[in-house]
Amino acid sequence: MASNWIRRLFIILYTGVTFTACKQNNNPQLQSSSSLPAYDDTFIESSIGDASYLNPVLASDSASSSINGMVFNGLVKYNAQIQLVGDLAEKWEISKDGLVFTFYLRKNVKWHDGQAFTAEDVLYTFERLIDPEVKTPHSSSYEKVKKVELLDPYTLRILYKEPYVPALESWGIGIIPKHIFKGAKGKEFNEHPANKKPIGTGPYIFKEWRVDEKIALEANPKYFDGRPHIAKYVFRIIPDNAVEFLELRNKSIDTMVLTPDQYHAYPEFFEEYKKYRFPRAAYTYLGFNLNHPIFKEKLVRLALAHALQKKELVQAVLLGMGQSATGPFLPLSWSFNSEVKDFEYNPKLSKQMLQEAGWQDLNQDGILEKDGKNFEFTLMTNQGNKMRALTAEIIQEQLKKVGIKMNIRIVEWSTFIKNFIDKKNFEAIILGWALSPDPDIYNIWHSSQKKDGQYNFVSYQNLEVDALLEEGRKTFDQQKRKEIYRKVHGLVHDDIPYIFLFYPDFLPVVQERFVGPKVVALSSFGFGWNFDKWFVPKNKVRYPLITAQ
Repeated sequence: MASNWIRRLFIILYTGVTFTACKQNNNPQLQSSSSLPAYDDTFIESSIGDASYLNPVLASDSASSSINGMVFNGLVKYNAQIQLVGDLAEKWEISKDGLVFTFYLRKNVKWHDGQAFTAEDVLYTFERLIDPEVKTPHSSSYEKVKKVELLDPYTLRILYKEPYVPALESWGIGIIPKHIFKGAKGKEFNEHPANKKPIGTGPYIFKEWRVDEKIALEANPKYFDGRPHIAKYVFRIIPDNAVEFLELRNKSIDTMVLTPDQYHAYPEFFEEYKKYRFPRAAYTYLGFNLNHPIFKEKLVRLALAHALQKKELVQAVLLGMGQSATGPFLPLSWSFNSEVKDFEYNPKLSKQMLQEAGWQDLNQDGILEKDGKNFEFTLMTNQGNKMRALTAEIIQEQLKKVGIKMNIRIVEWSTFIKNFIDKKNFEAIILGWALSPDPDIYNIWHSSQKKDGQYNFVSYQNLEVDALLEEGRKTFDQQKRKEIYRKVHGLVHDDIPYIFLFYPDFLPVVQERFVGPKVVALSSFGFGWNFDKWFVPKNKVRYPLITAQ
C-alpha cells in the first residue's frame, strides 16, 4: 500500500544516503541526429496487482496511484530537492498565521477532453474529499479546512480552522473534473463510470483498461508542461513475481522491482538493464485485526512478537538487503526513535505469556487451546508477492514452535483490498506502507480513520497517540514535532497493533534505452517521478508508433 497521492518516485530518503547502480549512465552527449530524443516508443511497466479506482479521491492502493500519477495533477508537487513547487498552481501565498492559502492557477491547462481547468474543479474535488458518503481514505487531510472561496476562475482562497503543517503538501492530491462527474455525490460518485475511464490534466491520456490484463495510456500532445517524449505507457498486470521476472528476461517489460534473489541472479540477465539498490522509504508488517477475539488481548500480541525471529526474516527473505523494523518511521527519518528497542526473540517467554493469557496445550498435540478452541488463525497477504509469501511461511513455522497454528491465504491484489482490507474482513495480514517525506501518519493510526476504505483497517485506538497526532499536525517547530513523532513511534511499538517486520532495500531495474531516470534525495514510493521528461534516442526505439503495443 502506498502513500496516498505523490507521484511515483525513483528516489531515496534524504541526502547523503549511498546507493549502488549497475550500468548507470548520466545523460549521454548526443552525437548525431539518430541519437536525438524521439517522440516515440512505449514504456511497459508491470504490476502484480490491478488498479481499483482511477480516481485520486478514491484510490487507496499503489497500483491505482501509479496510473493516477500519470493522468492527474495536483496543485503542487515535490521536486528533486524535496521542495514543493507549483503543478496546476502557478504560485501561492500563505498568511503569516498559516491559516489562509491563496492559490493562483495556471490558465493554459486543459482537461483531456479539451475543457478548461478552473478553480471550480478544485472546489469540486475538495467537496468530494469531505463528503461523508464518499469512500475516500484521504478525508482527514482536509478536515481542518474551514472554507474554500473562489475569487475568480483561476484564483482560490483556502481558509483553515487552525494551523495545519501538511496543508500545502495535501494539495498535491490529483484534481478531478467537475464537468465529467456533473455534480455527483456520495454513492453516485463512488460508482461513477469515470472512475474506470478517467479524464485528467496530466502528461498521459487514458486509452484502455482490460481488467487483470493491462492499462494503456498515450502521451498528451497538449500537456501544459510540454509533450512527453515517450509515446505510450502500458501497465501490465502480471500477478506472479516469478512470471514477471521471466518477462523481464525476455525483454517484454521495461521495468520491475526485483526480489533480493533476482537481484543476485546471473549478470547476463541484466545486460540491457540498469539495476539499482538503495534504502526504501517503506516497511513490511504483520498486522492484527484488533477486533478479533484472539488479538484483542495485548498480552497475546506481545507473546507473538517474542515468538518471531526477525533476524531470520531479514536473512532468508531479504538476503540481508534491509534491516529489521521497530515502528512506523524509518531509520533515515528525523522522526525515527532510535531508543525504541525491538522485542527480543524468546520462544520460552512467548509460551509463558500465552499460558498467562489462558492458552494451554491440554491435548498434548502441540496446539494451544482456550475455552475449547485451538489457537488457530488465518494470515492473508496478496498474490504475486514472493517476499510476503515467504515471510508468511517462515512466520508460520516460528509460531508453530510456541503452539500456534497459522494458516496462510493468498488473495489476488484488487480482491484482497476491496473485499478484505477495506471491509476489515481478516484476522491477520502481511502488507507494507510507503511513506511520505512528512512524518504525518494520522491517516494510518488515528482512531477516527477506521471507516471502510480508510487506512486504519486494523482498528487501532490509543487516545494518547490520537492527541499526539493531532498536535503534530499543527506544530510547525520541527524540534517539537520530532519529540511528538518519536513518542508516537514508541507508543505504537509498545501497543503492538502491528509487528513491524523489516525495512527492505529498494531494488528496481529499468531498460537502458530510456534516458532520464534519476536517483535523487527523497522517498522511494516507486518509479518514475520525472517520467514525463524521459526519452529514447531515435536509434534505440524498440516500439515505433506504428507497432507500439
